[in-house]
Amino acid sequence: MTGRHAGGVDFEALNSWHTDAWKGVRVAVFGLGKTGFSVADTLVELGSEVLVVTQQADAERARLLEVIGAELVVDEALDAPPARLLEFDPQLVVANPGFPPSHPILRWAEGDAGLPVWGDIELAWRLRDKVVRADGTPAEWITITGTNGKTTTTQLTATFLKAAGLRAAPAGNIGVPVLDAVRDPQGFDVLVIELSSHQLHRINENGPAGELHPFASVCLNIAEDHLEWHGSFDAYRAAKAKVYANTKVACVYNKADEATIEMVEDAEVEDGARAIGFGLGVPGPSDFGVIEGIVVDRAFLDERHHTALELTTIDELAEAGLNAPHIVANILAAAALARSFGVETGVIHEVLKTFRLDAHRIETVAAAGGVVWVDDSKATNPHAADASLKAFPSVVWVAGGLLKGAGVDELVSKHVARLRAAVLIGAERGELREALGRHAPELPVFEVDGADPEVMATAVRFAASVAQDGDTVLLAPAAASMDQFTDYADRGNRFAAAVRAHLSGDLQ
Repeated sequence: MTGRHAGGVDFEALNSWHTDAWKGVRVAVFGLGKTGFSVADTLVELGSEVLVVTQQADAERARLLEVIGAELVVDEALDAPPARLLEFDPQLVVANPGFPPSHPILRWAEGDAGLPVWGDIELAWRLRDKVVRADGTPAEWITITGTNGKTTTTQLTATFLKAAGLRAAPAGNIGVPVLDAVRDPQGFDVLVIELSSHQLHRINENGPAGELHPFASVCLNIAEDHLEWHGSFDAYRAAKAKVYANTKVACVYNKADEATIEMVEDAEVEDGARAIGFGLGVPGPSDFGVIEGIVVDRAFLDERHHTALELTTIDELAEAGLNAPHIVANILAAAALARSFGVETGVIHEVLKTFRLDAHRIETVAAAGGVVWVDDSKATNPHAADASLKAFPSVVWVAGGLLKGAGVDELVSKHVARLRAAVLIGAERGELREALGRHAPELPVFEVDGADPEVMATAVRFAASVAQDGDTVLLAPAAASMDQFTDYADRGNRFAAAVRAHLSGDLQ
């Protein structure tokens, strides 16, 4: 939606922090999470009139909204526009990523009301000139998405850039709202932005002023996830593909994932942008890959048709606990993004000596009696669980939770040969049970009752009863956690605590 609309607002004029066009614009903000508050706070600072509409409100954020001068409406049902929203008569809506396109309030906004709907990413892009670099230009954006590996790749890329002396910051779906980074008074040379499919769904839909032009971009991989939000896999894939639109320098893609190759081939990019592949095999020219245990760049050097630059070795990565195949893939992608921005290979090598994964990402909890206990609670979908299972030859698999519409049959059939047993938890463990029954009818399968208040203690007891010397007991749920836990971190923490209690003899 472009041009003048909704009460005479020229939305193309809303393209800078330093324009007065924001003043007096009536904006409805849907949602009051961390992102929603950053949107409201930003718009108030710009002089807009702000009404926040949400189904639930954290008490502290609600108090702060009152302090800054925004209005709040809480409607637990929110199955129709509240009376105050209609009275407010918004000219623009900015929707929190938690609101799916099918939500009644968004259907009203985009349909009956005919309002432009932005996400926080578009708003941040329009305001990215609040603090500029020495040459007067805003920070460049490097954008990262994928079904799995986004956070690790974002952290690595930002760490590489900072180690090279650049002012860089990770932001977006990683936990720091992009608007907070844009408004940081210290300013940055580059923002490394993790984008969820929910955030990507809303970009590049509202005219040239709101279209992202990232310096470099990557879709790490694509598999079924968040189908309940998008409505179909095609819609999910289409959202992910937007990450490449208008890229200026480097479109990084996964050579082992045909969908990401197709995304790059179909993307409309700026003249001169290059396609840079990454994979665990021998790289071709313009690729990053592995040659006889050496991780190399064969893209950003003049003699790339005949030689390659060493970044690190698989043996060195193993010493740092970074040698699982999917982690190596993330490292290759992050290195490609950093190298596109001019980071030297020696900087990447030094960073990888000390970089460590966040908690709950293929994290060893304990090792005793020849059994290793691993927490990969961040494996919240089948694609992530597949990568995790690949890393271990013999597994007692702890899995289950909320599957979010994703199927598990292919995952189970692919890995039954490495399974010693399975321990199933969560509300939707039935699909896993049925798949295991089809593909491994003789496999020992334990189920933890959904009402069991000590779900992880019970799961650990089951796992310990069958684990043998050389096995890995692996929490890789292939599912979201909110049926039984606060989040994936809570799930992982409880697993680790139950393992420690078991090994100390406190669990019988």
